[in-house]
Amino acid sequence: MSTHTDSSDNLLGCDFSSSPTRQKPIVLALGQQRSGRVQLSRLVRLDSLADWADWLRQPRDWVGGFDLPFGLPRELVQSLGWPTDWAACIHHYAGLSRAEIREQFAAFCNARPVGGKFAHRATDGPAGSSPSMKWVNPPVAYMLHAGVPLLLQAGVQLPGLWQPPQDAGSTRVALEAYPGLLARELIGHRSYKSDDRAKQTPERLIARKDLITALENGQTRLGLRLKLTHAQRDALVDDARGDSLDAVLCLVQAAWAQRAHEAGQPRYGLPAQMDPLEGWIVTAPASP
Repeated sequence: MSTHTDSSDNLLGCDFSSSPTRQKPIVLALGQQRSGRVQLSRLVRLDSLADWADWLRQPRDWVGGFDLPFGLPRELVQSLGWPTDWAACIHHYAGLSRAEIREQFAAFCNARPVGGKFAHRATDGPAGSSPSMKWVNPPVAYMLHAGVPLLLQAGVQLPGLWQPPQDAGSTRVALEAYPGLLARELIGHRSYKSDDRAKQTPERLIARKDLITALENGQTRLGLRLKLTHAQRDALVDDARGDSLDAVLCLVQAAWAQRAHEAGQPRYGLPAQMDPLEGWIVTAPASP
């Protein structure tokens, strides 16, 4: 698929896969926002990590929401004796194989009591997100392992975590997003997607339609309305896997962050007390 982008598209949402394929690609939702309206311009599908890395390196300005964790729980990092500086921790983590990650994380969990196997980040509670150390269902630990090093190699800013050492000639800002946070706000805990064809039910189809309608009507605390063409709306409804819709949810979260930045909020609206090792999911309420 062509990766040409309109120069006015300065927002992106990314539904990420740690092992993308033609059948299960990385999906980018590109667009812009004006006066509280988020316009979806196009969807781009990338079926390899190399294609995604190439896209990230292109010199253009954008603020992006990425559906993958940017950090590990401080409790886990300290227990394993890894560096507690974020960049040093990511460098160490990137040097491990997936088998080594699974072995070390499983050993950590096995030493802990039932009901408290995983360590959590401070953002997990407010966001309702899975622990970033999970290696199955969903394998977010592998998503961090595959994605964050490529963001760093592309020279992208990660507010509160990482500032590139030199000006790359463009402002590319990556924020950790989580589509489930916004989806639950709009349709509760109803399921709207499944990779399993047998579970792509009429109920999930209706949930997707309701979710899209709520986004278009601006029924969120983010103060944003999604603008779609009829063809775009049909495409989001018809994607039973939900990858395109998840990318659009991340796009809306990125638009909120862009507005926060334009309003003078530091770190694109991330809370001042965020842990500089763990990171924070954009739009998740700050912990008390």
